[in-house]
Amino acid sequence: METLLSVAIALIVGLMMTRVIKPLRLPAVTAYLLAGILVGPYCLGALQIPGVGFSSYENVEKMGIISDVALGFIAFAIGNEFRLSQLKQTGKQATVVGIVQALCATILVDVALLLLHGIMKEKLSIPTAITLGAIATATAPAATLMVVRQYKAKGKLTDILLPIVALDDAVGLVVFAVSFGIAKAMVYGAFDMVSIVVEPVLEIVLSLALGAVMGYLLSQMEKLFNSNSNRLSLTIGFVVLTVALSMTSFQVGALHVGFSSLLVCMMLGTMFCNVCPLSGDLMEKADKWTAPLYALFFVISGAELELGAFQDIAIVGIGLVYIIARSAGKYFGAYGGIALTHGDPKVKKYLGITLLPQAGVALGMCVTASQLPNEGPIIRNITLLAILIYELVGPLLTKKALTAAGEIQPMSIEVANRRAIKLSNVKKP
Repeated sequence: METLLSVAIALIVGLMMTRVIKPLRLPAVTAYLLAGILVGPYCLGALQIPGVGFSSYENVEKMGIISDVALGFIAFAIGNEFRLSQLKQTGKQATVVGIVQALCATILVDVALLLLHGIMKEKLSIPTAITLGAIATATAPAATLMVVRQYKAKGKLTDILLPIVALDDAVGLVVFAVSFGIAKAMVYGAFDMVSIVVEPVLEIVLSLALGAVMGYLLSQMEKLFNSNSNRLSLTIGFVVLTVALSMTSFQVGALHVGFSSLLVCMMLGTMFCNVCPLSGDLMEKADKWTAPLYALFFVISGAELELGAFQDIAIVGIGLVYIIARSAGKYFGAYGGIALTHGDPKVKKYLGITLLPQAGVALGMCVTASQLPNEGPIIRNITLLAILIYELVGPLLTKKALTAAGEIQPMSIEVANRRAIKLSNVKKP
């Protein structure tokens, strides 16, 4: 009962928070994250009242299955943006920009933190610096997608933004595997080429293969039903099944074989949208079903943010350097990538700003980095500090960038008047 009560309160508080911040014109994502902090261990949870907020991070972690499923649906929705007709126009450019901006973020963070290492060697080691540089590649697809959906953004910037966010996962896996492999070698004194090269490449290939197979099966099974309600139920069931399968891992000799849930579900969506002729209609209906799931996901994400990271001044200082260097890397990397591919000037100017949010993938990298005995805790704290700032500020910056690029249209006078009339009718006795 306590778990259900916590979930219900978290969702309701999240929705109420969107009304509180509405006058500030902030994205709904920011409201959900603030609601998560409110019901988290540092605020309402600290009261230790059963069901009223999350009293500890262990209680928040119990909601992990909701986050896993929500991320699966988010990745599935992004995968649906990879239609062949659209990829012919933006595929090459998105690939170039996706790789350039990720590598640029890594290089700038590495350089900045290695210079900082020369000043504070006791606090910041070289393995920590290069591991954080790899984590800098990751961009959170969830916050970006939510802003795009909330404001119905359309245009050249939006068209290339979602594929780049999706590519980030694949590029980040490879960069992190190489950088973390070097970091482990510096700590333990031995290189492991299998974990540095073979495992990340195998993870990407197997993830894409599993997603493609599941997408094809879903498309074929949709033909067995005539009712859209049944087709929608089947689609939802397949996404949940795919998330479950992607969480499996096994050992083949010295080789660890696993999957990336984001890549698997993205490929599921890509195959589905290109093979199933009814995918567009089904995705529109699925968006309505998943709306409360997304809201709950961000509230839980907000509750996971550890405000205690602000207690150590040194961590805050390193974290700020990391944030500035990563932001510069994302912006100038995207700017340079668009320039190399002769892209639209507005896309070149604003794309980098939309790539700042960071969350789930970076946290996953943190878990792996915890293998380093001394470096693990500082890597986690710096990443958590960055995520806290990026998740609160990133959606707002994404909205402003899309608006400045002319891809979020202001509410028309006609729509505003219609809403005002409806509201006045509701208030009448």
